[in-house]
Parts: sequence; C-alpha cells; structure tokens
Amino acid sequence: MLKSPLLPRFGDLVVAIVDDVLGQGLTLDRAYARHFSGIELKPQEQARIALVTGDLLRRLSLYCFLTGIQVRQAEKNVWPLLHSWHAFHKIAQPNHPTLDRFNEEAFRRRLTEAKKNPVLMDGCPSWLEKLGSEQLGEAWPAERAALAWMPKRYLRVNTLKCTRDELQAMLAKEQVTTIPVEGVETALQVTSDAALFRTKAFADGCFEQQDAGSQLVAAALEVAPGMRVIDACAGAGGKTLHIAAMMQGKGRLLAMDVEEWKLENLKQRARRAGAHNVETRVITSSKTVKRLKESADRVLLDVPCSGLGVLKRNPDAKWRDTAERLPVLVALQEEILQRYSQMVKVGGLLVYATCSILPEENRLQVDKFLAANENFRLRDDHTVSPSETGFDGFYMARIERIA
Repeated sequence: MLKSPLLPRFGDLVVAIVDDVLGQGLTLDRAYARHFSGIELKPQEQARIALVTGDLLRRLSLYCFLTGIQVRQAEKNVWPLLHSWHAFHKIAQPNHPTLDRFNEEAFRRRLTEAKKNPVLMDGCPSWLEKLGSEQLGEAWPAERAALAWMPKRYLRVNTLKCTRDELQAMLAKEQVTTIPVEGVETALQVTSDAALFRTKAFADGCFEQQDAGSQLVAAALEVAPGMRVIDACAGAGGKTLHIAAMMQGKGRLLAMDVEEWKLENLKQRARRAGAHNVETRVITSSKTVKRLKESADRVLLDVPCSGLGVLKRNPDAKWRDTAERLPVLVALQEEILQRYSQMVKVGGLLVYATCSILPEENRLQVDKFLAANENFRLRDDHTVSPSETGFDGFYMARIERIA
C-alpha cells in the first residue's frame, strides 16, 4: 500500500484509465497498455498507478458510497473518488483543486455506515451478491472477500528454456525478486515492483506472466511428448505455450480459436518461447471441428465464461453486463462441450475448464454433458478457490472418452 499521496499527474493518469474502462468499455489490461505505452514511467511509478486504479475498480461501489455518488456517476468523478480512496487508506491527500470539495466529516459518517455492510466493504454489486449467494451459499462471503484482494504477480517458467531455479537466479541478477509457489511446480511469485517485460529473461522467452491457478489447468491434461493435442479455445495461447513446454516440443499441438488476431499473437509468443510444435488454425465453421473428429489424444476446452473467478485481476467485469450475458455464455459452453468433445480419441482425455467459480458454468455443465454422452466418464474435477489459495479462481474437469 502507498505511504505517500499520488502525484497529481499520476492521479490524472488514473482518471484517464478509469474513463477508458467505464466510459469507453476497454478492459483494464488494455487501458493500462494504452496509457503506459506512450509515457516513460519507472517500474515503481507504474506499480503505484496500477495499485490505486485496480483497488478503485475492485471496490468501486464502496468508494462511490464514501464519496456520496452512484456508481453510474463514477466516470465523471474520479478525482473525488481518489480523495475518498486516500482518506480510506489513511494517506495524506494529493494536492489537487478537487480537494476543496472533499468533506472529511461526511466521509467519516459514511465510512462508519459502510463498515456495517460487508457486501459494500468488498465492493460487490447487488447482481453479483445475489448470484454468488444463490450458487455458492455459505462459501460465497469468503470468495467475495478474496475477489476484492489485490492480485499477486505470478510467472510460469518456460521449461523449454530453463528450470524454475535457473529462472529465479536469472531474474535476481536483473533485480527481480521471486519466491517459488508451493503446489505449482512451474510458478514463481514476483515480490518486487520490477518491470518484468523489460528483462532479458522475458526477451529470451524464459517465462510468461500467468496466474498460478491458471497453470494448474494445462497440467491437468497430463500430456506427454509425441502426443497429438488440441487447445480448442486457445485465445492468445497462455495455456498452449504451457502445454508445448510439457510436450518438450515433440508431437503435434494444434491451437484453435474463432479470433484470428489472437492466434497471430500466439504465433509471436510461440517464437519467443521456442515452442516450435505449435500449429494454429482459425475456426471458420463447424467443418473445422468435424474434420478433426477422434483425432486427438488430449483436448483442452478452456471455454468462454463469465470470468467471475478472476475479478481481482479484471474488476471491470463487476460493472459491465455480466449478469445479462451469463445465460448466453452458459448456452455457448454447452454447445462447445458437445461439439468439440468429438475431437477426442477413444481412450483420450478431455479437460473442460473455466475461469469461473460458479457451479452453473462448471460441474453442472459437466453433469449435463455426461448425462447426454454415455461414451464419456468423469475422472475427477477441481475448483481453484481464491479464498483458499490466494490464486485466481478456476475450474477444471478431466473427462475420459471410453467408447
């Protein structure tokens, strides 16, 4: 947490980023990329801006309440929100003209009221509180609180290039401090405010930035060198590259997606990582999938989802139309699982995964699929709980094709 106030010029940058997210509809990571790419910032300065912006958006409803405004008014009142943020964290106020409008007495009165409401203190909108309570019951309050935490930074070592210990030593030479993550053998947690993407280790393809929980998904596939593997919802390929490393570059790894630009991004990342067995293919129609029927030893379906397991990293989803989109996403997940599962060979393994912690998107989807497809059986499934692990939230089910 900060010990001194934001400089006004950094506060203005927070205002611009929040405007991009709430006003222009950009995701938080794209808003960061847009604003950080055009200016010279020290790593510590960039970290300060991201810390404030992230917390502001994770608990936007709380800071709006403390400021005396509605969430829909946040976009036009970011500086008043920043004053409430500083007061909440007991940090001296930044010197900005809007400080004249800050009422300390009113803030203290609202804070006393807010502390009686855990839902508000966690920055949870009403639609999410209703959904979480309905689907997770007594487990929801702990998950709700965990999803308001500041996310930790994790790396995945690229074992095509080095070991985890070797990567840790390389990064230490570049003043990046890390610690191994227990239970995730490929993961390091970054404990300094280093500019990771400016390091030689990154340029040489020795790591990718990836949440430790996310790294468990590819590991669940149990791939081996020489296999034929399909990552059917590959996106920009974070899990594809992990699979390639586990395959030691041997065998065929097909990365598929409906978005060609994401696969182009993956090609660049694969070259840097030395993942030479990665092939990309755009899904242009149902025929793309049908042609691959019963062709793969392993299939990963990391399906589109609500993203409610990764809210601390992508808090903008709290303030979008996620509730309205959920039924559409659930229908899409069911369709993808039904159609894409046909690419698995008899005796092969399918991993169905989401970055959600909602049963509706997870085990209930798997149960529906198994009820309609007797030629598959569930081996096991696992939910990565943000409250229990400190990681982002994920779900993965290992499903075997038996006939």
